[in-house]
Amino acid sequence: MKITLARLSTKDLATLALRIISNSQSGKYPVITNHPLLSVLQNSYTEYDSVYTKQVYSGKGKDVATLDHERDVTYSNMKAFLNGYRKLSSMANYQMAEDLYGVFKTFGLDLDRLSYSSQTAQMKKLIETLERPENMQKIANLSLNTAYEDMKSKHKAFEILFAEQAEANGELRQMKSASAIRKDLEKILKAYINLVTVMKDVPDWELLRRHQRACEGCEKFVYN
Repeated sequence: MKITLARLSTKDLATLALRIISNSQSGKYPVITNHPLLSVLQNSYTEYDSVYTKQVYSGKGKDVATLDHERDVTYSNMKAFLNGYRKLSSMANYQMAEDLYGVFKTFGLDLDRLSYSSQTAQMKKLIETLERPENMQKIANLSLNTAYEDMKSKHKAFEILFAEQAEANGELRQMKSASAIRKDLEKILKAYINLVTVMKDVPDWELLRRHQRACEGCEKFVYN
């Protein structure tokens, strides 16, 4: 009979492998104790078990989106304040607001609509420019220190988490794929089942084969 493990679901394949391994390692069957193929099967199952239920991505997406929204709000609020203040020519410091708004304009007035990476790059340049002594003095004169520090801290928090997300996703992409690991497990499991089947007429192997068949609870899917 042909073994068709590919027809098993991801979970059923893991269950079958675990049943066979547990049964073989129960100590009831000395003929298989310390057998090299059993060790290989155990290692393959361990790798499969650690990967087949893993998240495809880092799981940081929701937190990244939240921090991006908070950063956008602080950016938009400060930009809106400067845009409104610069139009009040009767105010003593309106030119300072005009100058700072010009800095925002230099790096784009729609940063909150850009992609994460593009916005992060532009925000970094914006903050570096605002950090210049002459601009920091204008920020202080307009009593925008708190608003500016809030924008800067929100951007920094986003930048850190975004970098962590990129690193985590990169590591996941470098991991051996679940499909490749499944193929390895299927191949080794087939070899193990075939070994026990071939040896069934040899003394001390018959009992192991009988119990292994009992472990294969999805036989109609395992065999053609």
